[in-house]
Amino acid sequence: MEEQGNLTMLKKERHAFIIKQINLHNKVLSSDLSVQLQVSEDTIRRDLNNLAEEGKILKVHGGALSKSFHSPYQLNEIYAKDSKKEVAQKAIELISEGMVVLTGGGTTMVEMARLIPDELEATFFTVSPLVALELSEHPKLTVILMGGQLSKNAHINIGSKTVTDLMDIKVDLCFLGANGIDLKEGITDSDYEVVQVKKAMIRSAAKVAIMSISEKLESVQKMKVCSLSNLEYLISDLNPDDPKYTAYSEFVKVI
Repeated sequence: MEEQGNLTMLKKERHAFIIKQINLHNKVLSSDLSVQLQVSEDTIRRDLNNLAEEGKILKVHGGALSKSFHSPYQLNEIYAKDSKKEVAQKAIELISEGMVVLTGGGTTMVEMARLIPDELEATFFTVSPLVALELSEHPKLTVILMGGQLSKNAHINIGSKTVTDLMDIKVDLCFLGANGIDLKEGITDSDYEVVQVKKAMIRSAAKVAIMSISEKLESVQKMKVCSLSNLEYLISDLNPDDPKYTAYSEFVKVI
């Protein structure tokens, strides 16, 4: 009975770890979880099935997705909502009248779109249909959705058309989310197509701001988007003088 109790506790700990990783990075792969938790992929698949049956995650081929990321209009499902609102509010302070802005996707970006003052007049390009819909609610904004193939995982437009269209624009400021932020590796992601779009977005912008909750600091995904030196701003829910932020301030302006 004691051994069975320990196994149950281990299962609960695995589930908690899996949910945390999904909430932070929006998507997880079974193969990565197997290595991180040092259990078989069959065990991980059973864990993901259990969590999906409980309505806590969205199971997909090879892994799982965050419910909050894919249902941003269900406000009660959004992970770290208060922290994301704080990041969004800081980001808005960088936008000035008449500016041309480019945004990525994600729940923090949706929060920013919701909080933009109605009196602000600016032009927004975005690769995210969800962000475009939120931006369109503001009467003085010009909103342009960049076309392409919609990624079912990332909920942004991807592919050669999106990348080519991004090459034809020049914007004052680009807001991007991040799956991983690390002093050595810079900004990283787990989706090749998303990485190509993010790289094109960075090339089209005079200045780039990364928006992310602080829990993603010191985390690394498999594919590099850019170095910290390619950024102008790093916006998180931390106070700029927080010790966790100090090292980053040597490479980028922290807000």
